[in-house]
Amino acid sequence: MRFLLISLLTTALLITGCASPYKKEGLGGGYSETQLGENIWKVSFRGNGYTSGERAADLALLRCAELTLNNGFSYFALVDSKSANKVSVYQGDTNTTTRGKVDAYGNVDATTTTSGGNLYFINKPRSTNLIMMFNDKKEAQGFAFDAQFICNSIGSKYELLCGDH
Repeated sequence: MRFLLISLLTTALLITGCASPYKKEGLGGGYSETQLGENIWKVSFRGNGYTSGERAADLALLRCAELTLNNGFSYFALVDSKSANKVSVYQGDTNTTTRGKVDAYGNVDATTTTSGGNLYFINKPRSTNLIMMFNDKKEAQGFAFDAQFICNSIGSKYELLCGDH
């Protein structure tokens, strides 16, 4: 029983001690997407407390590129992009200790000490992109990302391969 408890605690620490992985959204964060039209998608990446805002934005963009290629397109344009932080606040444990003494005459001398109770703020970055996909860069009528280039560039930055998810 003790071994099982230690194993569960170790697993929980390993899961929560790392930045959000590049995978479908779960307890530790990840990406999600919704198709809104034939070539229109909303793509989000939710990070945990160990994820930087830059990583969340990059991995949302990587997922946009991956989806573009998976759907037979070569380019995508950002129609809208938003980044935000969800802030969680936790209060640490408080410890109160009282020490005292009473003398023979009934006089009481007591001291109470309280420690802990610190507030911890945890930032969890989120990035959401609304994209349109295109086969030809000219169709985008403006700025468009080359999906394969983004896959190679951001993929190599985080040692990830497009299409493995």
